[in-house]
Amino acid sequence: MDSGLYLVATPIGNARDITLRALDILTSAEVLVAEDTRTLRKLLDIHAIPLGGRRILAYHDHSSPADRAKVMALAAAGSVAYASEAGTPLIADPGFKLVQDAHTMGICVTAAPGPSAVVTALSLAGLATDRFLFAGFLPPQAAARTAALTDLLATKTTLVLYEAPNRTADLCAAIAHIAGPDHPVTLCRELTKRFEEIDRTTADALATRCRAKAPKGEVVLVVAPMMGKTAEDSDIDSALRNALLTMRVKDASEIVAGAFNLPKRQVYQRALQVAQDNADSNTDPNTNTSDS
Repeated sequence: MDSGLYLVATPIGNARDITLRALDILTSAEVLVAEDTRTLRKLLDIHAIPLGGRRILAYHDHSSPADRAKVMALAAAGSVAYASEAGTPLIADPGFKLVQDAHTMGICVTAAPGPSAVVTALSLAGLATDRFLFAGFLPPQAAARTAALTDLLATKTTLVLYEAPNRTADLCAAIAHIAGPDHPVTLCRELTKRFEEIDRTTADALATRCRAKAPKGEVVLVVAPMMGKTAEDSDIDSALRNALLTMRVKDASEIVAGAFNLPKRQVYQRALQVAQDNADSNTDPNTNTSDS
């Protein structure tokens, strides 16, 4: 093998989900580097790949610049195979700084593509796949998560999110609050493993189920695009003015956001301004309220 850095995608569950080229690289590379050395060693044992005196070096998110420099020196002098614990390196996994440094130093970088929880979930979710956005893990804090979701849903594209099992209910509840309780989502759990589960449902229904019993294992949530008719600002303002005749600002903004399929926070801010404009226009400083 030529010198350079070889990125090797490894199975996300089923050990047989690995390409022949990935096996060739793991067999032939002069140096093996892994996010988790124990996981890679187990994979090598399953596929009867001998170490042949090679050591497996560790490189992960907590590795130091000195660790990275060592890997770069080895890749400049020979072939280095780098494997994340599961899936494709750099896709919500370590490796970005390795690749960045390799390009800066003129070291050849290539990849043996393969398993990815993102693409696997998209294939199974039964939601639109012509355009999607992978956002990884959202902030765990409620306010920050809501703000992130509002911006992401405004892109009107299918979203792929990772989430911890104990936070999945809160994530689904936030989606229901912004996009509506019937917004389509698909929970993909333990992909390619024995207890794989694909649950295509609505945000509110999934939030309820996950509150009753938190899912186990690794969770990928696929969220349908928040599509709606394109609205002019004047249309939104007109609808808000009509709604504000009989509703509070909060209620009016929720109704209009649902009608136009827009983020609730965005419409609420607009409703506050419309309400203020209405109040200003209804105030006549020349009105004499005293008796004649």
